[in-house]
Amino acid sequence: MELSENARKVLAKRYLKRLETEEGGIESPEEMFRRVARSVASAYPSDDKKWEDIFYGIMTELKFLPNSPTLMNAGRELGQLAACFVLPVEDSMEGIFEALKNAALIHKSGGGTGFSFSRLRPKNSKVGSTGGVASGPVSFMKIFDVATEQVKQGGTRRGANMGILRVDHPDIMEFITCKRDGGFSNFNISVSVTDRFMDAYFQGLHYELVDPRTKTQVGSLSAGYVFQELVNSAWETGDPGIIFIDRINQHNPTPSLGEIEATNPCGEQPLLPYEACILGSLNLSKFVKGPVLKGEIDFSALEEAIFYAVRFLDNAIDASKFPLKEVEFMAKGNRKIGLGVMGFADMLFHLGIPYNSEEGIRLAENIMSFINTKAHEASAALAEERGVFPNYEKSIYAKTGVKYRNAAVTTIAPTGTLSIIAGCSSGIEPVFALSYSRNVLDGERLVETNPYLIKALEESNIPIEQMESIKKEIISSGSLEGVSLSPDLNYLKQVFVTAHEVEPEWHVKMQAAFQRYTDNAVSKTVNLPNHATPEDVSNCYLLAYELGCKGITIYRDGSKKGQVLVKAGQEANERTGVPKKRQRPDVLPGFTQKIKTGLGTLYLTVTELEGRPFEVFAVIGKSGRSTTAKTEAIGRLVSLALRHDIPVEEIVDQLKGIGGEYPVFNTSGVVLSIPDAIAKVLEERYLRSTQGGSKGSVSYGEHGLGTICPECGGKLAFEEGCVKCYSCGFNKCS
Repeated sequence: MELSENARKVLAKRYLKRLETEEGGIESPEEMFRRVARSVASAYPSDDKKWEDIFYGIMTELKFLPNSPTLMNAGRELGQLAACFVLPVEDSMEGIFEALKNAALIHKSGGGTGFSFSRLRPKNSKVGSTGGVASGPVSFMKIFDVATEQVKQGGTRRGANMGILRVDHPDIMEFITCKRDGGFSNFNISVSVTDRFMDAYFQGLHYELVDPRTKTQVGSLSAGYVFQELVNSAWETGDPGIIFIDRINQHNPTPSLGEIEATNPCGEQPLLPYEACILGSLNLSKFVKGPVLKGEIDFSALEEAIFYAVRFLDNAIDASKFPLKEVEFMAKGNRKIGLGVMGFADMLFHLGIPYNSEEGIRLAENIMSFINTKAHEASAALAEERGVFPNYEKSIYAKTGVKYRNAAVTTIAPTGTLSIIAGCSSGIEPVFALSYSRNVLDGERLVETNPYLIKALEESNIPIEQMESIKKEIISSGSLEGVSLSPDLNYLKQVFVTAHEVEPEWHVKMQAAFQRYTDNAVSKTVNLPNHATPEDVSNCYLLAYELGCKGITIYRDGSKKGQVLVKAGQEANERTGVPKKRQRPDVLPGFTQKIKTGLGTLYLTVTELEGRPFEVFAVIGKSGRSTTAKTEAIGRLVSLALRHDIPVEEIVDQLKGIGGEYPVFNTSGVVLSIPDAIAKVLEERYLRSTQGGSKGSVSYGEHGLGTICPECGGKLAFEEGCVKCYSCGFNKCS
């Protein structure tokens, strides 16, 4: 198999089965794929050996890979193969905790869960059975979040959730802002936006808030105000995203079975309550032939792989051991599958087409139209062979007479670790960088530069010295932006663009292009630079609505609350994943500020390096030795955090508001304690002068920043509605 060292490392860590022999060890990647192929083919024993070999072939050739739970669990005792689940949350204590129990079982089996909390009565509503008042959807989300933290997902990763609330729920404002102050570490959240709300927004009107229990209007809000707060929260924290719920239900294949209320954790799979879906992705980089920049698509090979992949996913429904009877009933009743793609950016490189171009959009439409058409033909052929899905007569297809084996066939899903295994770009995203520093054995790091770019440079016949110089610049910056190229090679900068070089509108246009030919939805992140404004976020949301997307997720670089920002070239401690402490120069500029506290006058000296706070020295005047020692200790701890690049806003959040025995009034307001005083100085100096005066807007640089991977200390990329580490394969969602 053509597996990279990093792919083998990811497989060994997350997917390969431990052998129960005297020698011990783990299965090989080839043995894993054989195990999966055998298990999935055995769902239909009549010709299982033939299909076992075919399934094994398309996986080992890395033309197609199923979702992670299938690779992990097929042919093993757990046997749960689906990635996506949606569970109902009923408006009763019994219903809420039934959903919580079911979520724990799904997380244990390796799946992710989506919930709509829109049925729950709003905060402060009367509870008839007890005479008390309801605490509202957000309070119950906290319980789900904590419970998820305690369940190790499939023994390999934490559970992932999607929390959704309708925009007309009375608690919508609390929901929109619930991630601004941290928390909900195991939830993506999205607002379920209705067409009625969007109409009110465009007309500058108020819209109704409806109590879900009584179905009566209990108030109204300005649609413009709510939309702007939604935008502000997304700009500040990356959440919430949006799902256009009416548009989703317009494409519901079985409307007589109920309305779709929620999606899976990354938003690409809208599902009815208790539905599940098994996903898989075609590696588009394997279906291009010819030289780099001048290649052509091998449609014949792609068509063959589509037919094999659809059969694989349909088999997997019957091979799966679903964790709940209700889920098995719905999954086998509608037989939804989700065939998608990865390696799209690689395909563009091979064809010489820029991602952010009309030609790139046309390619997306053409390739997905072909896949969608052939996938439906494959499902129709299976219907002739095996019969239609049981709920066919309750579906939209019964009226047309077209028979399908599956109620839905295509989905653009996250391919996080799958794309690392396949050695290709993620999903339909542009590449995050053209060069990565990957972890290998014994703490050694290996730099990998995009092979398509290297091939293009090699074929340009430039001198070796110039080639090496260009490579060094790419490794340093991660992109071609700013790299010195001769005029005849400047076109490479257009073709080999990275996520942050793609203007936001092109991200949205690309998502819309794939959505036009996808049954379900599309998982994609619109990556914005740190200097992007709330207006940029607003424009993305409105363009997504205009172009027919079913939802949208944005991420502004550096906006995740509490994230540790790492400058390009800065290494993290390999053992702990924490950034290494910055070395102190002999001389540093700074300032000293005097501030009155209840325990005496505080003299706070802050040194700076490259315009950023580096150290804090805190001295309290005319106070006892105990207070002096505590003050010095606080200063040392703050200095330690700053030298490890903990963001100022996180330090301020931790210290601000700590109360003491002797609060005093000062020019900056009430000073509650010495920690509160330190927070006020840091906030005034470093946060209020930033864009919009809003937390989260401090930038320590722009290109290539991300959170620290909890497993290896590498930088995390935000893609496909989730986070992914290119260094070690860590992925929160897939």
